[in-house]
Amino acid sequence: MEKSNREFQKRYARALNPDQLAAVTHTEGPLLVIAGAGSGKTRTLTYRAAYLVEKGVSPSAILLLTFTRKASQEMLRRATQLLDERCGKIAGGTFHSFANATLRQYASHMGLDPAFGILDRSDSENLIGMLRKEMQPANRRRSFPRRKTLADIFSRAVNKGLSLEEIIDNDYPHFESHLETIGCLYQLFEIRKQEHHFLDYDDLLVYLCRLLAEYPDVQDRISARYRYIMVDEYQDTNTIQAEILYLLTRTNQNIMVVGDDAQSIYAFRGANFRNIIDFPKRFPATRTVSLEENYRSNQPVLTLTNTIIERAREKFTKNLFSQKKDGSTPVMVNAEDEYSQSRFIVDRIKDLQKQNLPLNEIAVLFRASFHSFDLEIELNREGIAFVKMGGFKFVESAHIKDVLAHLRVMANVHDRISWYRILLLIEKVGPKTAQKIYEATLAEKSGYTGLLSAKVARSKGLERLKKLIATLDTQPKTVCEMGETIIDYYMPILKNRYDDHPRRAKDLEHLVEIMERYRSLDPFLTDMALEPPTTSFENTLYANTPGSDRLTLSTIHSAKGLEWNTVFVIWTLDGRFPSVHSLHKEAELEEELRLMYVAATRARENLFFTYPSNVYDRSTGLILNRPSRFLDDIPDDILEKEYEYR
Repeated sequence: MEKSNREFQKRYARALNPDQLAAVTHTEGPLLVIAGAGSGKTRTLTYRAAYLVEKGVSPSAILLLTFTRKASQEMLRRATQLLDERCGKIAGGTFHSFANATLRQYASHMGLDPAFGILDRSDSENLIGMLRKEMQPANRRRSFPRRKTLADIFSRAVNKGLSLEEIIDNDYPHFESHLETIGCLYQLFEIRKQEHHFLDYDDLLVYLCRLLAEYPDVQDRISARYRYIMVDEYQDTNTIQAEILYLLTRTNQNIMVVGDDAQSIYAFRGANFRNIIDFPKRFPATRTVSLEENYRSNQPVLTLTNTIIERAREKFTKNLFSQKKDGSTPVMVNAEDEYSQSRFIVDRIKDLQKQNLPLNEIAVLFRASFHSFDLEIELNREGIAFVKMGGFKFVESAHIKDVLAHLRVMANVHDRISWYRILLLIEKVGPKTAQKIYEATLAEKSGYTGLLSAKVARSKGLERLKKLIATLDTQPKTVCEMGETIIDYYMPILKNRYDDHPRRAKDLEHLVEIMERYRSLDPFLTDMALEPPTTSFENTLYANTPGSDRLTLSTIHSAKGLEWNTVFVIWTLDGRFPSVHSLHKEAELEEELRLMYVAATRARENLFFTYPSNVYDRSTGLILNRPSRFLDDIPDDILEKEYEYR
């Protein structure tokens, strides 16, 4: 038996590095595994599951909690391949699926019908929409948030453990005048769910937490059932999930959480950075193991990423290292302007292609989706195929299409599609009225005199449009000036139609910045129409030619967990990354630093940062011209500098 146990230990030692082995073989007491980027956290969790079962722990006494069902299924599949079918009997799933199963078993304790229905996000929005209509005329004003925004507000309040007032003050200050009505609507939403025996996704966590906290006998029973608890991506847990885990460990504290504080970037979804930082305080007997050997990147990339995250005010100190010692030093490029930034990336991609590096081994990452707008134009112009993740191509966004429609009718007065789009933006103008206006005034007359003398329909909105067209038609303007004039006209419409109008207004500012480099309207509109995306799926857009060899454009949030040979991180300009609005908010600034770290750790061999100079920020009136403070003053032997790419 002793010989068998020694062989058992040797087998795991051959498959794991010393830190992974320490995490896998620690079985008694709380364990915090700080898994650096690319350090094999999934491998560690998989081997831990197999190790426990092979040691004789009943699979039903092990609980594996992940953030997606796919993740838990994949871990248990691998564990089964390592050992045998027993690993498939481990209780694995998401926090929500575990909550659902537990609440159905103890429904009577919480006053629930065991057959309660679950509202998915779409169902919740529909119910909120119905209640919103019932409350009219209290919310008849168009500025009242729509059902999707209301659902976001309600969910954020629950997941962050904050009041509606705090959420609106922090994230939706333009709705402060509606706080009382929003509060009444939320109460009505909760009442209606109870009346119809519904729980939404957030309720599943809230009710499970209450069940464990209010019924010690139930808590003891469930806690005793699961002798070993393992949690993946612990840095992404919210306050309620952390409390649930604490309550589940009442009988024993054999809890292993795996995560990376340096990759905590989902505060907007309710993730609480303090959960992983304060884990040793909540569990005083915690042993901490850091996984620092990186299997993804070469050492020059890791030396830079270590330098970036070292600037974090609060962190678990770790030093990532790789057996791949050689490689190119990461580079930061100062481009003359946004166009030069785009041309640098296109030129460098062409060079990499000549070196036989496939496009699907290259990624361009950015903090916000609109940061890639100009680059998309250049990629289309050069015929470089790409896929975009984490945001739609900007010419396909409704508010961008609205503004472009106004420009298109200035280039072609007979553009029926654009005229219809413009007219339908006006209150009290429906499809039939739009058709009547077009056919009676525009289709049969030259220039814009038809619309300007239209008597088919009268409204304040139509009069505003006439005034806009007259201004654009009679006063010579540059493309940029035309864009600014149209946006000034469009802003009241934007605020009425979209609850997230502050974010969309940023997109429009960026559109004007692109317009600045065009001398005439036709070339601008031609570029805007180049190669529109033909397929969309789950916030992913494909452009240009079909096939798998495509460059990846992605927000950094959407790139987490992925990797490429070569990575470009664009707009690393102070005031853009980090954003101007986060500069005076310590928690937000720290999260953006971690976001930069996540971006950098996606690269295996080549890493570039780019930023344009002398960018005018319309919201603050400032000229932005310095590199991101997250990269500034890093020594040249760690981050090479290239200046004034033209």
